[in-house]
Amino acid sequence: MPEHLVAAERDLPEGSGVLVHAGGVEVGVFKVGGRVVAYENRCAHQGGPVCIGEIMGRYEEVLGPGGSTRGERFADDELHIVCPWHGWEYDLATGRCHADRRFGLRRYPVHVRDGQVYLVV
Repeated sequence: MPEHLVAAERDLPEGSGVLVHAGGVEVGVFKVGGRVVAYENRCAHQGGPVCIGEIMGRYEEVLGPGGSTRGERFADDELHIVCPWHGWEYDLATGRCHADRRFGLRRYPVHVRDGQVYLVV
C-alpha cells in the first residue's frame, strides 16, 4: 500500500487533526496522547463527515457524597470527536463509539518517520 505524506509532526498539535485526501478516501489524521492516529472521515451512524467534528473532553456528571449530582464537566483524560451530523461521539485515541463500543471508525495505518507523518492507504 502506498504512503502519503501528511505533514510535519510538529505541525500537528496535540488534540488536533488535519483532513487529507489520499488513495481515493478522505482521512482525518490526529495527534492524541503523543501518538498519531488516522480514521476515515465517515461516521458509523449515517456516514457523516465525523473528522471535521468538534474535539472535546468526555462529558461526565460530577457526583457528591451519597451519589448526589453536583454538576457536569468535560474530562480531558479522554478526548472525543463529535460527528457534526447527529452528535455521535468517538474516543479519539481508539476510534470506538463512546455510547456503544460495538461501533467505531475505520482506522488507517499512520506512522512518523524523520519528523514527518505518513498515512498508508
